[in-house]
Amino acid sequence: MRTSSATVATSSDGEGSVRTRSQTQRRKRIVQAAAALASRGGVEAMQMRTVAERAGVALGTLYRYFPSKMDLVVAVVGEEIDLLESSIERRPPGAATPEGRAVDVLMRATRGLMREPELADALIRSLIMAEVQTPFGDRMAGLLLRVSGEGLSFEQASEEQRDLAGSLAGIWVHELLEMLRGRRTYDQIQRRIETAASRLLADL
Repeated sequence: MRTSSATVATSSDGEGSVRTRSQTQRRKRIVQAAAALASRGGVEAMQMRTVAERAGVALGTLYRYFPSKMDLVVAVVGEEIDLLESSIERRPPGAATPEGRAVDVLMRATRGLMREPELADALIRSLIMAEVQTPFGDRMAGLLLRVSGEGLSFEQASEEQRDLAGSLAGIWVHELLEMLRGRRTYDQIQRRIETAASRLLADL
């Protein structure tokens, strides 16, 4: 009798695992569809019905995963940061100083985003005007702390360290917006980020 119960439990766990994988894949498909649309026409192109059609899911299913367009924008941003973190894990910054490693990360992020300028512009403008809490600032600050503080986590960092990393991330977002508006070149952004990082992170 115990063997039968264990078999049922194992089967149930297996079904749950398959269901979770299916949900994860469906969510990823939705986010990728939204990013593809935004890369061609900005946030305006991310109409919920269009995203659902492109992802191959029902509109109701899309709303269960993402109750609003802003939630979807936040998810797309999260996906971009995931890609950046994966890139850093594969190829960590090699600079000898905290500020040098931070600059490496931010300029790598700049190059990645500028491959899809419509998407970058849509995401950053939407986040600035967001009416929902977004993890973008904290995630970028946490990433900067990890690379510049040699593994320092956001939770382990002092309030001052978090503020410094957050300020640098904020400067980068502003400079990226200026570049998207045609007011900065890549070299100008790098010079400004290097200057800011040298002031903010030199003692990290």
